[in-house]
Amino acid sequence: MNGAMVQVPASQLKDLHRSAQGMLDLLARTPVMPIIWIHEADTAVGVARALVEGGVTVFEVLLRTPAALQAVEAVRRHVPEATVGAGTLLCAADVQRALDAGAQFGVTPGLVPDLAQAAVRLQLPLLPGVWTASEVMSAMAWGFEALKLFPANGLQGVQQIEHLQGVFPRARFCPTGGIKPEHIPQYLALRSCPTVGGSWVTPRALVAARDYPAITALARQAAAFMSARSA
Repeated sequence: MNGAMVQVPASQLKDLHRSAQGMLDLLARTPVMPIIWIHEADTAVGVARALVEGGVTVFEVLLRTPAALQAVEAVRRHVPEATVGAGTLLCAADVQRALDAGAQFGVTPGLVPDLAQAAVRLQLPLLPGVWTASEVMSAMAWGFEALKLFPANGLQGVQQIEHLQGVFPRARFCPTGGIKPEHIPQYLALRSCPTVGGSWVTPRALVAARDYPAITALARQAAAFMSARSA
């Protein structure tokens, strides 16, 4: 995708700005955004409550299992303190399904025109995946300034963000992919990185075992990274 393909109707520019700002505001609320695999929808509420109790209220449910959309619906219904997003959106239909389930934002591994158009048209705050300067330019041409740096591959993303933030001062990055807790302070020290995504807060084994106290303990560890953010 390139900038010439961007055709945002003038009537939607205000809504686009509102959605883009909404995603930036969500990132500002949490230093770590958990990425959750849900295989049984009835575990979603327990996981969400455990995260909220630990001080984490913004998280992403991956749409990679049959139970994911039901999980989003359940969280919206039973855990109003949480802000739940739908991850791995790949096409316009995924945007619609996420919204129908009650998702409050969407996350993508990359960005293609029909996906961008759907997010703009349906006013879904979106965190599109990027890695290269060209991908950042394309995403920002659509109005997206909150961006998912993917795959971060542990600490490799630190250097990539350092390169990108000098060229794109308005962009804000949420790196994901292979990031461990010990990597997080180096990311959050970057002025354009307010949030790091990670699955370590909700390990699949703990979710499957419904070990909610252990998830709450990890959420507290995640919330404590607020102090590591760049001023």
